[in-house]
Amino acid sequence: MKFLSEYRNPELVKFYLQEIEKAVTQPWNIMEICGGQTHSLVKNGLLELLPKNVRMIHGPGCPVCVTPVSLIDKAVSLMEKGVVLCSFGDMVRVPGSRKSLLQAKAEGGDLRILYSPLEAVKIAEQNPDREVVFFAVGFETTAPSNALSVVHAQKLGLKNFSILVSHVLVPPAMEAILDDEFCSIHAFLGAGHVCTIMGLSEYYPIAEKYKIPVVVAGFEPADLLRAIYHAVLQLENGEYRVENCYERLVKEEGNIPAKKVVDELFEVGDQEWRGMGKIPHSGLVMKPEYQEFDASRKFDITSDNQTVKTECMAGEILRGQKKPFDCPQFGKMCNPAHPLGAPMVSSEGACAAYYHYSR
Repeated sequence: MKFLSEYRNPELVKFYLQEIEKAVTQPWNIMEICGGQTHSLVKNGLLELLPKNVRMIHGPGCPVCVTPVSLIDKAVSLMEKGVVLCSFGDMVRVPGSRKSLLQAKAEGGDLRILYSPLEAVKIAEQNPDREVVFFAVGFETTAPSNALSVVHAQKLGLKNFSILVSHVLVPPAMEAILDDEFCSIHAFLGAGHVCTIMGLSEYYPIAEKYKIPVVVAGFEPADLLRAIYHAVLQLENGEYRVENCYERLVKEEGNIPAKKVVDELFEVGDQEWRGMGKIPHSGLVMKPEYQEFDASRKFDITSDNQTVKTECMAGEILRGQKKPFDCPQFGKMCNPAHPLGAPMVSSEGACAAYYHYSR
């Protein structure tokens, strides 16, 4: 497959590891934002191969993990009202305050697991007597396809389709982490797929304000090590700038048509993050002119904003303050079969990565 095997080349990986070893002279903490990058680091054993002076800290880049309890509760409430709820598979076992989507399905709710929001539009078209809601979760990466589903439903004249929106934005989360008094991050690896959509412009103010390097990275071993190497070079030279190490996909301006459709349907608003609280201007909400497709407005659903009372340390893990193995319940009471928190459920969660690849 193009752009895959060559970035897993052992000789190229060895080269970057040697260059990092040569360049580093003092301890540096580098946070990778994306959960997919976390899984690649853990699965490929890169955390053990990096010099001890380079410490990777895992950020909140798992959209499933940061979806708030209140949104899970709203989705469950919709199922209990007889709505056909459509969702990606990684959401169905995330705990709410009362139950998960999968538990609601076991109790008779209508849950459809899909690969695309356009499939939900098709279900609505085929079932005009049923209300169909797509659980629109994700970072900037999935926002265009969710927006297009609304555009498509509008063109078809569907009145029984809507989306329950839980879209979060990466740059405000980075600032929230950097503003934390316990923050020890020296550099960021930017999420390559997010930057493919949004471009680089939002990261320049962060690099300048906080005097911190932001290096955009891909997901294969050589991609990640190259980006880490460039982050280390900046840190060692006292530099702080945005650098693109994922040039084969990320362009300065991003994907202009994708950004256009997102801007057409969504506007920036405050967003609750599981484990991090409410972060100002960190989410996307439906514009008023599209409220007929906004499930939160269309249906009378509320949440008590309850928190799940468990021994889970998801909040500290998502903020990069703890590693999964710092949790006393990791691999014991908390495991993929019986998760206490979202990071053990999601395919991008740090706890799931450590459980499967690094125990």
